[in-house]
Amino acid sequence: MATLRLDRLSRAQEAALRAVLAAAPRRSRPVLVGGAVRDAWLARAPRFGQADLDLAVAAGALELARRVAGRLGGAFVPLDAERGTARVVAAGVRIDVADWRAPTLEADLAARDYTVNALAVPVRELLRDGAAPVVDPTGGLADLRARRLRPPDPRVLAEDPLRGLRGARLEAALGLRLTPGAAAAIRRTAPTLAGVAPERVRDEILLVLALPTAARALRRMDALGLLPAVVPEVEPMRRTAQPAPHRFAVLEHSLRAVGGADLVLARTVELVPLGEALARHTDEALGGGVTRGQVLKLAALLHDVAKPETRRVIGGRVRFFEHDVVGAARARAIGERLRLPARAIDVLERLVRHHLRPMHLAAAGPVTHRARYRFYRDLAEDAQDLLLLALVDAAAVTGASPLRVWRRADLLRELLAGFPEVHAVRAAPSLLRGQDVMARLGLPPGPAIGRMLARLREAQDLGRLRTREDALAYLDSLAGEP
Repeated sequence: MATLRLDRLSRAQEAALRAVLAAAPRRSRPVLVGGAVRDAWLARAPRFGQADLDLAVAAGALELARRVAGRLGGAFVPLDAERGTARVVAAGVRIDVADWRAPTLEADLAARDYTVNALAVPVRELLRDGAAPVVDPTGGLADLRARRLRPPDPRVLAEDPLRGLRGARLEAALGLRLTPGAAAAIRRTAPTLAGVAPERVRDEILLVLALPTAARALRRMDALGLLPAVVPEVEPMRRTAQPAPHRFAVLEHSLRAVGGADLVLARTVELVPLGEALARHTDEALGGGVTRGQVLKLAALLHDVAKPETRRVIGGRVRFFEHDVVGAARARAIGERLRLPARAIDVLERLVRHHLRPMHLAAAGPVTHRARYRFYRDLAEDAQDLLLLALVDAAAVTGASPLRVWRRADLLRELLAGFPEVHAVRAAPSLLRGQDVMARLGLPPGPAIGRMLARLREAQDLGRLRTREDALAYLDSLAGEP
């Protein structure tokens, strides 16, 4: 029988398992199941050192999870009290504990999504002996060796359509390949994804976007009918051709933009001399475990989402008037439908709304100090994301490498290089406040005060006002305008 050695797990995972065993009743026999066993067998280190574990027990999962949470000083989160599943969330640790859903462990494993996840290792033996036998009733280890991804029974995919989405993700993440029968079963069940809880779909989509090969996973999802089920807006994108210099229809262009984002995020350090700062920026969390990098990839997919409905032929030329404005509303609706965190939705909407702005700046000639200032004023912390989106969008027009485009993208490099300076200027306190404006001009509160403050702030940030006296004099000049 195959065995798994304890040293295949990370130290964080081992520490979490020891906490589980210390909290478990003496007669309880918890087993480590699923992804942690699979990844340890493949010698894949957990991402970011996180100790994500799935455990199964014959019964008493909720009480065990509650006790583990207490021992680790973490949070106890009941996921499904009726079916006996709960989660423990602590610093660097997320542990899901579930009761068997069948009379035996082997039957419980056989009802899981894919054979490579239907693996279990007894925790007591693993910690006591440094190794333990792998329970493998469905041939998951043989499938791992053959780089094969298949469900124990095709019916399990129909029971939970989300498993099809997970299959496309696991293919990209693990380098496996769905069997023809599994792929056919996923295509049959794909339309029923619409009935799955949006939060569950969101979690899988975010995991896809976190992959270094998100574009490949999205293409596989599309081939399996999963992408149109999750984002129906891609269907008209598929059918919408674009004029030169574009070489691709809207959907193909957008998927290439996602591929460009994959490449840029994986090799940000090559965006000399700003790579390290950009890498830190794209790793920033926007809430709910969503990073700027994930939102950038979603924006790459959706930046032209409104081109099909805004396409017009005028004077023999194909135009897409206001597809940025309409697209921003569509992107927000998609983000809300997927139950993304509010801040992530705001960033997504802003990126789609302004994705043409760098192109418009380039078309206007040399970028003035004021134009650069207003660009950063309007985009604020999202300006760097937008410039990366503009980079991968430009590369996807012809299918070029965004790293090659970067070397000749003078405007993008200039704007990105100016961010620290503008950010520092914007951080300085305003010379005047609303009360000062109202007192100086004898005006009541209202929109006019806000407009004057905005003009004062712009003049200050552009270096035209340096003292309070300068600001008051400028305010007096504004008062004489209509």
